[in-house]
Amino acid sequence: MFGGGGGGLDPRKMEQMMKQMGIDVDSVDATEVIIRVDEDTELVFDSPQVTKMDARGQNTYQVVGSPEERDRTDTDTQTETVDIPDEDVEMVAMRADVDEETAREALKQNDGDLAAAVAELE
Repeated sequence: MFGGGGGGLDPRKMEQMMKQMGIDVDSVDATEVIIRVDEDTELVFDSPQVTKMDARGQNTYQVVGSPEERDRTDTDTQTETVDIPDEDVEMVAMRADVDEETAREALKQNDGDLAAAVAELE
């Protein structure tokens, strides 16, 4: 369909055709792209080439590079390292009418924010 032969189209001709069809192509200056595959795994592209195509308001991104597969359980340790004072746990447990273990977990998930923990539990 495009150009016959084995070489494909000249990039300039391809760009002209895309403009005629209303497709804008721009380079995105990205330093890292992370794709979360599932709750335990992510693909990390360091210094990728990223292209954004805008076809009549519908954006499509193309990422070119070699990803590193990373285990997310190694990077999601922030909630376990938050130091939660016992007084805060007691206050959230009393206010939200839950046990202290539930209150502590809500505080960890909300980075120690008392109001957010109570709001989550109510």
